Amino acid sequence: MKTILITGGTGLVGKRLIEHLVKKNYNIIVFTRNIQNVAPSYKVQYALWNVKEGTIDITAIKKADAIIHLAGAGVMDKKWTTEYKKEIEESRTLSSKLLVDTLTNNDHKVKVLLSASAIGWYGADKLPNHFFEETEPADTEFLGIVCQKWEQAITKAEALGIRVCKLRTGIVLSSVGGAYKEFKTPTKFGIAPILGNGSQIISWIHIDDLCNQYLHLLQNENTSGSYNAVAPEPVCNKTLTITIAKKNKFYIPFYVPTFILKIMLGARCVEILKSARVSASKILQSGFAFNYPSIIAAVDDIEAHKN
Repeated sequence: MKTILITGGTGLVGKRLIEHLVKKNYNIIVFTRNIQNVAPSYKVQYALWNVKEGTIDITAIKKADAIIHLAGAGVMDKKWTTEYKKEIEESRTLSSKLLVDTLTNNDHKVKVLLSASAIGWYGADKLPNHFFEETEPADTEFLGIVCQKWEQAITKAEALGIRVCKLRTGIVLSSVGGAYKEFKTPTKFGIAPILGNGSQIISWIHIDDLCNQYLHLLQNENTSGSYNAVAPEPVCNKTLTITIAKKNKFYIPFYVPTFILKIMLGARCVEILKSARVSASKILQSGFAFNYPSIIAAVDDIEAHKN
């Protein structure tokens, strides 16, 4: 029986991961800023922290055998103003620093720290048919810089003798929200919107495969460092859109011009149109097996369990 402390536990991935952990009989402590808005249960308790104020419940840290760090402002939630770009970065780096500083300055029994990261580390494809692997340097654009600072901040826990794994996560597909909902909603009206020319490669992962990767790395003491959390079969935007649209009896493919996307999304448009072919080789070599390696398998499961 072990206790796992989770940040970002009220988000899309966090909620699903907690379900997986509870099924494995782990006790969970979720760090939150608004403890009055949550309801603890037999297996899931809550503790206060506030990254901006630099406050944290040290008692919760001392109870934890492992930490899973998912906290971070949504990259696509708002326009990339100077202020929001700062929030995207600091919500990741300052929260990581707060955790590591607390572990440094207090007695604890934490043996492993798993942290979210993102495939934004790599930037856009530069060579045809090339798969990005974990050894490649961070991109020099905004998200690459954020991911590098994020991982650097959490990696400092290694100096405390803690095993650290970082999951560079692709586009997460889930039946309860997130990116899949954005792809799915127009198809309900018979429209399959293909973004730009539709050729950009999307490195994606089914939410349950992502949760199982966290469990795999949590339990496998021989793992450490960065891992690409993506399915082994990336697809282009057109293939993803049409695969989802085919679940309806009727749809019309519709190409959304780049200039319209730029008007709608501003600087965030670069992430929508970016092609990033990312390798799953390292996680596979560690012994992990995907339940949903193909986009067809993932979409079939999501549609079978949609709300």
